[in-house]
Amino acid sequence: MFPEEKKEGSPRFGKLHFPVGLWINSPKKHFAKLGRRWPSVGSIKSTTSDTTSRSNETVELRQPTKNKNNRHKRLSNIFHRSTNSIIGSISASSVTGRWASEKKLSEIIDTVPEDLVELSSQKNLPGILKVFGDDISSGTNYKSVLATPRSTARELVKEALERYVVHDSDRESFVLCDVVGRFVGHDGDWKMEYLRIIGDNERALVLQEMWKPKAGFSRRFEIRRKQEVENMTTAEDNETAGINAQARRLQKSRSRAASGGNVPLRDREDSISLRRSISDINLNTKKRRERKSIKSMAANDTTSTLDSSSEKDVDKEMQKSSEGTHNVDSINFPAEQIDTLDFERLSQCLIQPPTEHPYFILLQGYNRDQEFVIYVMTRKKHLFGRAEKSSRDKAPYVDTFLSAPDILPQHCCVWRLDSSGQKNIVRVRPYRGALVTHNGGVLQREAEIHTGDLLGLGEHFLFMYKDPRETQSRPLWLPQSWSSSGLSGAFSCQMCGRSLQERQEAVQAYIESRDLILQYRSQEEDVVLKEIIEKTGNPSIEFKLSPAYLFSLCIEHSTRALDPSHFPKLVMKIATLIKEVVWEKIKEIGDKQPENQQDKTFLSTLSIADVASDLRPLMLWMANSMELLNFVQRKILDMEKEWESEGINQDALLSSDLEACEESMVLLDEVIMYTFQQCVYYLTKTLYAALPDILESNPFTDPTNLSDVGELNNMPEGTRGTLAIYQATLDLTRECELHPDLVSQTFGYLFFFSNASLFNTLMEKGNGEPFYQWSKAVQIRTNLDLVLDWLQAIGLGDIAAEFFRKLSTTVNLLCIPKTSLLKLSWSNLRNDYPVLNSAQLNHLLRNYHLGVGRSHPAAWDSPEEENNEITNTDIFESFTDHPPLILPCDNFHLQLSKSIKNDAFHKLLCQLRYFVWDLEQKSLPANQRTSYRMESNP
Repeated sequence: MFPEEKKEGSPRFGKLHFPVGLWINSPKKHFAKLGRRWPSVGSIKSTTSDTTSRSNETVELRQPTKNKNNRHKRLSNIFHRSTNSIIGSISASSVTGRWASEKKLSEIIDTVPEDLVELSSQKNLPGILKVFGDDISSGTNYKSVLATPRSTARELVKEALERYVVHDSDRESFVLCDVVGRFVGHDGDWKMEYLRIIGDNERALVLQEMWKPKAGFSRRFEIRRKQEVENMTTAEDNETAGINAQARRLQKSRSRAASGGNVPLRDREDSISLRRSISDINLNTKKRRERKSIKSMAANDTTSTLDSSSEKDVDKEMQKSSEGTHNVDSINFPAEQIDTLDFERLSQCLIQPPTEHPYFILLQGYNRDQEFVIYVMTRKKHLFGRAEKSSRDKAPYVDTFLSAPDILPQHCCVWRLDSSGQKNIVRVRPYRGALVTHNGGVLQREAEIHTGDLLGLGEHFLFMYKDPRETQSRPLWLPQSWSSSGLSGAFSCQMCGRSLQERQEAVQAYIESRDLILQYRSQEEDVVLKEIIEKTGNPSIEFKLSPAYLFSLCIEHSTRALDPSHFPKLVMKIATLIKEVVWEKIKEIGDKQPENQQDKTFLSTLSIADVASDLRPLMLWMANSMELLNFVQRKILDMEKEWESEGINQDALLSSDLEACEESMVLLDEVIMYTFQQCVYYLTKTLYAALPDILESNPFTDPTNLSDVGELNNMPEGTRGTLAIYQATLDLTRECELHPDLVSQTFGYLFFFSNASLFNTLMEKGNGEPFYQWSKAVQIRTNLDLVLDWLQAIGLGDIAAEFFRKLSTTVNLLCIPKTSLLKLSWSNLRNDYPVLNSAQLNHLLRNYHLGVGRSHPAAWDSPEEENNEITNTDIFESFTDHPPLILPCDNFHLQLSKSIKNDAFHKLLCQLRYFVWDLEQKSLPANQRTSYRMESNP
C-alpha cells in the first residue's frame, strides 16, 4: 500500500568375464583412484528484474553518508556549467563560479535538517519516492511511487502518471526533473534555484545517493511537461552565452554517468580516478593558467584563417590536434574565434594516457555517447563484459562494461603473468561463446598480446592494446615478409610480400621440425585421425607409443587453437576409433581358436611365440590407451582449475562437455580392461599345458647342472616351458612399453593362475596314488625353487613369492621327513600351516603314503567340531578370487614437454604433417598452392 498523500512537502564399471569363466573385477569408483574430481555443475542463472513491478522487487537502499562535506567536495562539480539545465532565478556567480570548492568552511555547514535535504524520500519509508506534480494536480502536492536503485526515470514517470490518473495518450509529454531549491520566508515557501531534466535511463535513487545539494538547499523530484521545460531552457539559453552545444552534450553525458545512467553501479568507485572530467581539470589552477596562455597566444596568431561562422572547421582543427600531437602550442586559431572556442573540450581531448599501466584505446564502438576513448588496466586481470540486471553481490566483477547486443556478461579476459624477468607477458582469452578477434583472426583459445595489437570484441568493438613499459615494435597485424614455423603461417596470403621460395622454406621448416606440434584444420580432422590409426596400428612400428603421442598432439592442438566445445568431441572420436580397432583384433584372434576352447591337443601344440605374436597388437593398444587416458584426465583437471580460478559458473553446456569427456574415458578404460583380459587369458592357456611338468618332472635326472642355472636354456626341462612363457610375456610388455604397474598386475595374475592350477593338480594327484611322500615332495620343491630363483633374478621375485605362498607351504609340509611328521598332531599342523584350511590339511594327511599296510596315527585325526567343516569345504582353489585390476595414476611415459629423440617417430610425424599439408593444398585453388616434396616421401 502507498502512504497517504499529503498536502505539505517532506564411469560406469562392472565385471568383465573371461570366455572360460575367468573375469577381472574393475573398481566401481575407479575415477576416484585416478584422482578425478568432478565439480558440481549447475546452470548460470541470470536474474532479471522488472523495474516497473510494484511488489516483487527487493529494495536496496544505502543509508546516507554521515560525512556529507567530503562527498560535497568530491562530487559537487558534476553539474558545473550545465547551462542547458540551469533554470530559474540563479545568480550570476552561480553560473560562472563553483558551488562548494571556493566557499569558506562556515558556508559549507548544512543549515537544513537532514530530513529536509531530500524531500522526495524518508528514512522510515525506504523504497517510497515522492514525485511532486503541482502542475498536474493542484489539489495534491505529490504522489508516492515504489522505486529501487535500478528504477529509471522513464519507469518512475510511468508509475507517477498512473497515480495522477493521466491518460496514456498524454504520458509522452511528461518528464522527470531534478529540482534543487530552498525554503524562504517565515512561511517556508519553496523557491526553485535549479532544474534539470533527468534522462530516461538515469536512476533517481542513484543520483540522489551520488550527489547531495549544497549547504542550505534541498532537492525534490518533480514531474513536468516537456514543452514547458524546453521553453524555460530556450529562454535561459538566450540569456547565457559562451558555451556551445557540444559542451552541453559533454556536460549532460557526465551528469548521466554520475547518476548511474547507462553506466553500471558496480565498482564505479574503483575506476573513478581513470575518468577525468572537465570539473576535475577546472580545479587545477595550473591548467587554468595554461588555458589562459593558450588563449593569449591564439589571439596574437593571425596566420590561420577560419570562418567565424563555421563551427565544423573548429571541430576539425581540434580533431587534427588530438590525433596528431599533445602539444597545445601547435594549435592556432584566429583571434575572432577565441571567445567562442570551447577550451574545456580542447583540454579533455589532450589528456595524456597513463605511463605506468597498460591501457586499451577504443578504435570503434557501438554507442559513442556512453563510451570512453581510453580504458586503463589497473589490476593484474582485466575483464570486459556487459552489465547484467542482477544484484550487486551475484553479478560477476567486470572492469570495463561494454554495451552491445553480442557482448556477453563475461566476454574477454586479459591478464598479466608473473614474470621474474624484465618482459611483461600479457595474455588474452575469450570466454565460452564469446566472439573475440586478435589482429584480425578469430581467437578460439588464449594468446599472447603485445603493445600495438588489435583486439576485437563482438561485431562492434575494436581496441588497440598499449603498454607504455614495453618497447613499441612493428605491429604483428601488418603484412610480414616472414612467417611463424606453424602450418597456418605457411599458408598465408601471397599479398604479404613473401616470395615463393620463402613460402616453400616455411613449409619445409614446419614439416621437418622436431617440435611436438601438429596443426590441421577442423574439417580434416576425421581423415587425420584415421591416418594415425593406419600408420601406427601396425605392431612393427619402432616407437610403440606413437599412437598415444600423435593423438595427444591432436588434443593439444584442439585445446590451443580450436573452439572449447571441440575438445570433448575429439576425445570421443579418438576413443571410439581405438575401441573399434581393438575389437577387430580380438575378433581375429578368436577366429583362430577351435570351437572347443578346452581341447587338450590344441593346448599342447599352442606355442608361446604364436601367442605373443597375436597378443602384440592388443598389448600395444593397452599401453597407448593407458597413456592417453592419463593425458585426457590431466587436461580435464586443468580445464576445471581454469574455470574455478576465473569463477565461471558451470552451465548446462559445460556440464554436457564434462559428461562427454567422462564417456570417452570410460571407453578408454574398457579398452584397457578388455585388452588386459584377453592377454592374460591366452597366456594362461599356454601355462595350462606347461605347468604340470613342475609337479611331474625329476630335476635330479636332468643332465643340466643345478648349480649353474640362470639362463633359460640351462634350466631343467620340467621348468623350462613355464619360464619360457614368463620370459616371452616380460619381453612383450617391455617391447610395447607397457606401464610398470600394468606389467606387475599382468604377472600377478599369471602367478595367481599358476599357483591355483598347480595346487589343484597337486590335490588331484593324491587321490588313489602314492604321490604324497617325501621323495616326490623334494623334487617338486626343487623345481619350485628354481622357478622362484629365476623370477627373483629378473625382478619379479616379490610378486612371485606372494602369489606362490599356498603352493610353497603345501610342498613344505610334504617335505617333512616321515619320522618327524608322525610325531606331529593335528593341532600342531593347524598352527604351523594356517594357509591350509581344515579340508585341505585333512586331505593331505589322509592320502600321505606311510608304506604298505601302515595306518595313519590317531594324532592326525581332526576333532569332531571340525568334521562338519571338512565335509562341506572344497579342497580346490577358486580361479575367481584373483586380484582386481587397478589402473595406475603416476609414472607415465607420455610427456609433451620433453622432446623425443627417436628418429622413427620423427619420420612418422613428418609424414603425417606432409599428409595434412597435402590435404590442405588439394583444397586450395591451383594459383595458391605451394610446391613441396619430401625427400623421403612415404
